[in-house]
Amino acid sequence: MSNELDRRDFLKKSLAGSAAGAIGLSFEERNLLAQASRRPAPVAPSGSGGAIPMGQIKDVKISRMFTGGNLISGFAHSRDLIYVSSLLQSYFTDEKVMETLELCEEMGINTAILRLDDHCKRILRRYWDERGGKIQWIAQIKIAPGDLSQVTDAVDHGAVGAFIHGGVSDECVVKGRIDLLGKAVDLIKENGAIAGLGGHMVEVPMASEKAGLDPDFYMKTLHSHGYWSAEGRPEHDNIWSKTPEKTIEFMRSVKKPWIAYKVMAAGAIPPSRAFKYAYENGADFICAGMFDFQVREDAIIANKILAGNLNRQRPWCA
Repeated sequence: MSNELDRRDFLKKSLAGSAAGAIGLSFEERNLLAQASRRPAPVAPSGSGGAIPMGQIKDVKISRMFTGGNLISGFAHSRDLIYVSSLLQSYFTDEKVMETLELCEEMGINTAILRLDDHCKRILRRYWDERGGKIQWIAQIKIAPGDLSQVTDAVDHGAVGAFIHGGVSDECVVKGRIDLLGKAVDLIKENGAIAGLGGHMVEVPMASEKAGLDPDFYMKTLHSHGYWSAEGRPEHDNIWSKTPEKTIEFMRSVKKPWIAYKVMAAGAIPPSRAFKYAYENGADFICAGMFDFQVREDAIIANKILAGNLNRQRPWCA
């Protein structure tokens, strides 16, 4: 906590003393100064604050908040910043990844969603074997016509579940290949894992429900447009839930578990707002990309929201 307070004090002093306060400051500097001035000092947790509540998808118990893997893999939605992915890859060494997973487990987060790549498989195996880690893995997989090999690859490497990458599902729906999604879902289930469909477009769960596919869960993006760059050009990687109201309305009628992701719009929305928005608008679980230094605070925020009075219309489906 002391380091955070030191940084906050430095920020206030540095920015306030620059060009006589806000005069001449850039938009970003003014925004940082405003946030530093109004944000309360963090409270150091005396403990975990209690484990994250659990839901269940079939026979797999899952914490209602869990960690995502884009940061670990170095895939950053960074608008037009060109260095962020390289920075992430340098930061998230094997040791840092394992430290982050240990923090997740300490805070009652029992699940991670990670890409099915050699990097993630290797680190997970090290974490399980060398650290005695117990965190369970849901694999993000890609499929193609005539190639569903990532299904068995995920299960062979210990994944309790797998879901089709959101961009792949979007493309399948656009191209009328809902049958390919159905084959992948069936194969995941045949291999003893829980099966999901990801999607950035609400048309993915819509097409799935219409076609009678039977995934065990949906991974669907959800965030508000309450951040300043949301109205920027889509090609600048600004928005991942383009029709949140439509998603919320449709998912009210869907009885399958829903994991919401991109809930913080790649770091543009504070977790306190993002988590509440997702839970209140129907998500059964949220997937949150977190640095190690964010895990404790995010877990405490999620616990507080889940223990409060949620204005939720969709019943819990897991």
